[in-house]
Parts: sequence; C-alpha cells; structure tokens
Amino acid sequence: MKFNYLKLCLSIFLCSFVAQGIAQPPPSPIELVQVQDDIYMITNPFVPGNITFMLTDEGILMVDNKFAWDYDNVMAMIATVSDQPVKYVINTHFHGDHSGGNELAQADGTVVVASENARLKMVEDNMSGLPTVTVDEHAFIHLGGKVVEIFRFGRSHTDGDVVVYFPEHSLLAAGDMFTYGADVPQLIDYSGGGSARAWTRTLDEVLRLDFETVIPGHGPVTNKAAMAEFRDSTLNLRLRSQEMVRNGNSREEIADMLRNEFNWADFTLDAGLDGLLAESQ
Repeated sequence: MKFNYLKLCLSIFLCSFVAQGIAQPPPSPIELVQVQDDIYMITNPFVPGNITFMLTDEGILMVDNKFAWDYDNVMAMIATVSDQPVKYVINTHFHGDHSGGNELAQADGTVVVASENARLKMVEDNMSGLPTVTVDEHAFIHLGGKVVEIFRFGRSHTDGDVVVYFPEHSLLAAGDMFTYGADVPQLIDYSGGGSARAWTRTLDEVLRLDFETVIPGHGPVTNKAAMAEFRDSTLNLRLRSQEMVRNGNSREEIADMLRNEFNWADFTLDAGLDGLLAESQ
C-alpha cells in the first residue's frame, strides 16, 4: 500500500496535478521534528515532500509546503509552536509535493518565492499559486533579525531547483536536489529540465557552502557528509550508464542496473530512463 500511494502521488505531481479522474487523497499523517531551537521540519512516512520552517519574532519563513490537501494540517501543526504568520514560503522547485499549498498560502497573505525557471514551468503547466517573487541565481530574505540565502546553481532534479541556506544555523534545506534514505530513489525529471550530467556539478557548487546539517527534500535530517556521498552516487550513476551504453547493453539491462545498484523504482524509470540514455550517448 505504501509504495502504490507514493507512486500515485508522484504520478500526480509529475503531470502537474492534471489529476483526471483521480480522487484527491486524504491529508497526510504529518510529523513535527525540531531540528534546532527555531528550525523545524514537517515530514511524514507516506507522502513525499519535507517542509522546513524558521521561527522569528516577525513571522515565519517556510521552505516548501507539500500538497494542497495537506495545507490545513501543516498550518495547524505550525500553530502548536508559534502564533506568528507565515510571511514567506520558498519553493525549492515546481513539483506539487513542494508547491501544492501555494494558492492557499497566498490567500493567507504569504509571499511565495521560487526560481524564475520554476515559475516558468508552473506557468507552462497551468499550475495555481504562481510565485510573485523569483530568483535567478542568488537572493537574501531578511526576517525578524535573521537571514536566509537562496541559491540556484544549475540543473539537477529539474532546471529550477534552489537550495535554501541558513548561515547562522549552518543548515541547508536542499529540496529534491538531495534525497536521503535507501527507500528514496533519485529522480531525474527530464520533462522538468533535470539532468544527470549537470547534477554532479551543481552539487559541487552547493557543497562549497559552509553548512553541517541538511534537511533533504525526502528523508530524515542528515549532514553534509551524507550529501557528499549522494554527490558521488550521482557521478557513479552517470558513469555506469555511459559505460553500459558504450558496451551496447540493452535498455532493459540498463534499467535492471538502475534498479539493483541505485534503487530506482518504476516511477523513476518512467520519468528518467529515456533522458538518461540520451545523456549517456
């Protein structure tokens, strides 16, 4: 049941929520994790998309906001630790498990921020809750005497991924540029501009930042060393694929390698295999 539900939700957001004939799922059973004194993560065991939020005396800054049907539960959970409003939400990319709550957030007065590329993809896919502030390469948000930085270094999971850096906390909210855990396979969304070839170089730039704690797009809180290991895995994936293409291995043989060595599932193969083969030529 867990895998089928995950597959359904991923299918929905990769189609930009054109959920024709698919009933809206119930709200997710979310969990609250305190990462530092004023930094929290909202997660759950079934449906993808972590949320990071920072408390200040002048409001809350949030990174990602899950699906629309999770919005009320997320806001109720935030209210258990703060009575401040959410002033900003930063979408790490356009997928609905990270941006689906935008329209409801905007109705509550929250400013939605994303990369310009992510916004363009949302426009192309006729998604609601378009960001009103966009970032090209680097931006700062100052709130309640605290600062966060937003960086877009290049293509990875999509071509609009950003990471959100909390310099005073030595913490990074990575979005799906970095996913963590054996049951969370890497997904290259070529239809969204993702690239296996560019992913490694993009992570090299991220790893130059000074941080220790990492909140991934999917999976538990971890650290910079785990992100560096993931970077190496992105390189190994590309090299293995290139090697098999050069050796004339079949599509199914390469798919089996991705399943066995990199834990790819059917939905990651559907989204990424054709693009990976094309990049491996």
